[in-house]
Amino acid sequence: MTNKVGLALRELHRAENDLAAELLRASSRHKADHDIFYLGRDLARWSQDHVRALAKHGENYGVGLDAEPHEEAGLLTAARHMGAELLGGQHDPALLLLRDLREIHRRAAGVSLDWEILAQTAQALKDDELLELTKSCHPQTLRQLRWANASLKANAAQIMVTP
Repeated sequence: MTNKVGLALRELHRAENDLAAELLRASSRHKADHDIFYLGRDLARWSQDHVRALAKHGENYGVGLDAEPHEEAGLLTAARHMGAELLGGQHDPALLLLRDLREIHRRAAGVSLDWEILAQTAQALKDDELLELTKSCHPQTLRQLRWANASLKANAAQIMVTP
């Protein structure tokens, strides 16, 4: 059973790292949009804090997780992403914003599901410390998800109908 919990912790740790990286990538890519730039960075910090908390709790289940969140994508990764966007015809900044928000929404939804699984597991195991972790982190993930959803709603129509 502990092995399964360890796997869940490891997956959530990876997913939180990925969400933070995606938020930072979008923030860097859309610096002119102050909402995306500043909120993206703030929301990424939440996921980075979750990564640290998960690493600490992983020790209880014999899982070694890196306490330091992954840094923003390096120059080579950023260049590779930019090249793929240009080749894919997504060089329109508005369409790129829409794509980035969709990706953030998808990742946040996955992270939310992972927190839900961990919360249910903590209840079944009567692990109060793990349950407290889920109660403190999951609401922030839900706010990340709502922000992405609201940003999509606020931008989608204009992006899609503007020539």
